[in-house]
Amino acid sequence: MCGRFVSTQQPEALAAFFGATFEGEPLSTSHNVAPTNDVYGVVQGADDLRHIEVFQWGLVPSWAKDVKIGSKMINARAETVGEKPSFKPLLRRHRVILPMDGFYEWQATEQRAKTPMFIHRADGDLLAVAGLWTTWRDPAMGSEAPWLHSCTLITTAANATMAPVHDRMPVILERDDWATWLDRSVDDPAKLLRLLIPAADDVLTMHAVSTAVNNVRNKGSELVDPL
Repeated sequence: MCGRFVSTQQPEALAAFFGATFEGEPLSTSHNVAPTNDVYGVVQGADDLRHIEVFQWGLVPSWAKDVKIGSKMINARAETVGEKPSFKPLLRRHRVILPMDGFYEWQATEQRAKTPMFIHRADGDLLAVAGLWTTWRDPAMGSEAPWLHSCTLITTAANATMAPVHDRMPVILERDDWATWLDRSVDDPAKLLRLLIPAADDVLTMHAVSTAVNNVRNKGSELVDPL
């Protein structure tokens, strides 16, 4: 499971990094993005160009009766994403890359409390995490309800670097895989599922950080300082 991450890049920087465009109001930077927060995502539009869009983190399926389901659908498992009804059609048509500076995971210790770890790319680049997105509007409000764009990130088995901390990790797409993942004309599940694998063992590095990250109200840069 991945339940918190860091997003500090301005949309213009993200657009340059991913070869995309951005229109709209920028989000606040956050060193502690939590479920149901708004996040940036990279998608390929009907014009075949890449765009930076804003999504709520926590997928709200089109059939949902209540937006609250999103808080329970922040992750999708790579092993079942091609089978579960909530994710299977999105794998074919609604794929997104979720940029992040890094993410947090909590490592069990001999003491009762767990130690939060900040995990990021060893080369200093952004993480490009595979995800899915969809749209929803409140059925109680009828056809006048605004559309909500929401997303979930895909996790896979941990690599050797992550295994001492957790048995899952986000699917990290390398630059050569971005085009395939975002290409709207690619709808072969087998071709897509081949991308949903653990990162190479040397991609990530990590360090322990303060338990201040446990409180979602804390958003400052001190959260990623080494303990």
